[in-house]
Amino acid sequence: MASEQTEVSGVAGRYATALFDLAVDRNAIDAVASDLQQLQAMISESADLRRLIHSPVFSRAQQNDAMAAVLTSAGLSELVCNFVGVVAGNRRLFALEGMIGAYRGLVAKYRGEVTAEITSATPLSAAQRTAVEQALKQAIGSNVSIETDVDPNLIGGMVVRVGSRMVDSSLRTKLQRLQLAMKGAA
Repeated sequence: MASEQTEVSGVAGRYATALFDLAVDRNAIDAVASDLQQLQAMISESADLRRLIHSPVFSRAQQNDAMAAVLTSAGLSELVCNFVGVVAGNRRLFALEGMIGAYRGLVAKYRGEVTAEITSATPLSAAQRTAVEQALKQAIGSNVSIETDVDPNLIGGMVVRVGSRMVDSSLRTKLQRLQLAMKGAA
């Protein structure tokens, strides 16, 4: 089994490992990853869906029925629908986003990839994304999958996180350093 090679812990990790094993058995790793990415986007965009997932007020049946309707209308695969059904049935929807992240981590490890989180002041163009990806691949020495985020408060530049390492070349940080240096000189 694929999970024998990976290390995950907690509720989210155990569920993600089970889903990953099923995806490997059915040769559907990429399809499940794509469906989970779509599900994560739906959760991020909908306050009502987040409330359904995190609120203990809804009964098991209500959560299960609502999630089944949402996932079916989104056209997600049977495997992901059944998985979310089991999660809802076990009253673990509160950990669904963690499960999605853990699954992504398992896929990355399976492929020998490293995930880099890039936060920039404006959305990266395709050329910028490719250039950053190539630079990281050269620096790290392995394949890199990139997750991007936009934070206008950075003013300019970007913040790159790979594992526990972080490179902050944002204008906000440079201005803060300059401000501290000028306070020290005064």
